[in-house]
Amino acid sequence: MEKPIVKEIIVVEGKDDTRRLNEAVSCETIETNGSAINETVMREIEVALSTRGAIIFTDPDYPGQKIRNTIIERFPDIKEAFMPREKAKGKNGGIGIEHASVEDIVDSLSKVYTSVSRYEENITIQDMVRWRLSGNREASNRRTYLCDRLNIGYANAGQLRKKLNRYSISHERIEQTLNELKGE
Repeated sequence: MEKPIVKEIIVVEGKDDTRRLNEAVSCETIETNGSAINETVMREIEVALSTRGAIIFTDPDYPGQKIRNTIIERFPDIKEAFMPREKAKGKNGGIGIEHASVEDIVDSLSKVYTSVSRYEENITIQDMVRWRLSGNREASNRRTYLCDRLNIGYANAGQLRKKLNRYSISHERIEQTLNELKGE
């Protein structure tokens, strides 16, 4: 089977991520080498964005989110791919893209999001409470389910509301996804 080709340059954390991505897809990467991203890496990302485009694909953990936030702060229109946390768990307990299966990597890269730099607050705090994504015992489980189904990376209630607005995810899509939750 031929590997899918990703034309954009994928921003990852390190060599192990690059190695694993190359097993799954045909691509080029920029490695941040940890959360202390230097100016050289930021300039590389800038060049990638202006030529071929770029996708952030960091680990679903705190350092990965920190790197993602640093890059988005400077390049708000960059594309983002997310790996669900449970699909990135290694046998030794580590979490990272390098532990994900080839199929899960291809799936995550097929569901890329682009932030809207000037977004409207279509999803309100009241919506979050009404959808039981905030303010009750089952909220965390419902957020996990929604984030996994939308492939946007786990978030607490405040972060999730920002993500839903940033990616312009509609009320209808959120409600449809939550209606698929077992036991509803």
